[in-house]
Amino acid sequence: MQYSNDVEKMVCVAKGPKHEPAPIPEEGKWVFAKEIKDISGFTHGIGWCAPQQGACKLTLNVKEGIIEEALVETLGCSGMTHSAAMASEILPGKTILEALNTDLVCDAINTAMRELFLQIVYGRSQSAFSDNGLVIGAGLEDLGKGLRSQVGTMYGTKAKGARYLEMAEGYVTRLALDEDMQIIGYEFVSLGKMTDFIKKGMEPNEAYKKAMGHYGRFDNAAKYIDPRKE
Repeated sequence: MQYSNDVEKMVCVAKGPKHEPAPIPEEGKWVFAKEIKDISGFTHGIGWCAPQQGACKLTLNVKEGIIEEALVETLGCSGMTHSAAMASEILPGKTILEALNTDLVCDAINTAMRELFLQIVYGRSQSAFSDNGLVIGAGLEDLGKGLRSQVGTMYGTKAKGARYLEMAEGYVTRLALDEDMQIIGYEFVSLGKMTDFIKKGMEPNEAYKKAMGHYGRFDNAAKYIDPRKE
């Protein structure tokens, strides 16, 4: 360490009170975080690319500064799915500081990492008040059965109205309309369940029907339409 001549000539004044950093909540404890290894927590957040054409939801499970689990979900950009594939290999095993300073291939994923870093080092994690935090694997619970991201895709025009294309339950196959042509329900097929049925040996048509369901006053409709064709 080098000091300037001006500093070298100064009288040494003793430091008084020791000011600790503000404690942050981590996995059921209050922690005075001074090093990266002092950081633990489970959290998720959103990132976006510079042209704002796509978005990433990133979920991290951090234990003693190390990313033990990462879930990367993307939307709106075909190239980002491939970036996410690489990021899912890059992130686990890195410290959150390393990850913050690593090129995660896609601007949206990098932005999500930045936002999560800020959340977690400030003690704003989802597991801040959970004793011992969340188990490794908790990220998959957000996906539900079939391990598919929950996606909502809706489209509408002034001339023709709304079309529900994808709901949390799955791919929308038909919309139910009442006498006034207002949407009162929808039919869907859970693609995750259907695929699981087929993998177990079920015939595709049978699996398709078994994975179907409906919501709202679907059975009372005056008219049914295919939202992608009608």
